[in-house]
Amino acid sequence: MTGARGGIGRELCRRLKADGLRVAAVGRDAGALQPVEADLRIAADTTTPEGAQLAVAACQEAFGQAPQRLAHCVGSTLIAPLHRTRAEQWAELRRVNLDSAVFMLGAWIEALRAAGQPGAAVLCSSVVARIGVANHEAIAAAKGGVEALARSAAATYAPAGLRINVVAPGMTETPMTAPMLKVEAMREAAARQYPLGGVQGADTVAATVAWLLSDEASRLTGQVIAVDGGFSTVRPLVR
Repeated sequence: MTGARGGIGRELCRRLKADGLRVAAVGRDAGALQPVEADLRIAADTTTPEGAQLAVAACQEAFGQAPQRLAHCVGSTLIAPLHRTRAEQWAELRRVNLDSAVFMLGAWIEALRAAGQPGAAVLCSSVVARIGVANHEAIAAAKGGVEALARSAAATYAPAGLRINVVAPGMTETPMTAPMLKVEAMREAAARQYPLGGVQGADTVAATVAWLLSDEASRLTGQVIAVDGGFSTVRPLVR
């Protein structure tokens, strides 16, 4: 579980532990992972190939086998129009969101192929990669790359029994979105954009990820599941 100290990551670790799975929580700062419910806490920077390989290797050493499930929830965001997005901002956004997905998925696939084991992975995109939202050009491009990566990898590694899917959440209550939601007027405006209304909790997204990782989703691969209250597919009823 990468990005384990984030809102969705922390809730997913709790849920998977409750389901009886052994969980390895991965983050750049081992100290920040202490509140996370996990059997193993790994300090690794998965935005680099070395960090991604370290995370998988540490998991293998501790558990005696390659991790059969991967939930990659490392991410960041940027709300700015393209003409106000600096080159260094784009590079950082791409590093955190897309590079980390490429490196982490690659390290996980390599370990499972070497072991001859099947497995399931879920990557995290965003609703803004599914439908055009103003002032989200850079993050939409990075997350769109994550979705394309998952679809191609799902095709390549299906014969090896590896399932690779994506969740694309809408606005979700997490520490990352807290600054945007702390003003009541902003929260109400965000809630009105969603046909089902309100702002979803991290547990809603975590439940979908947990299901995609489970055997109940054994026939799903290459899919992008929008957990967005209908935002990307349904127009809200204007009252």
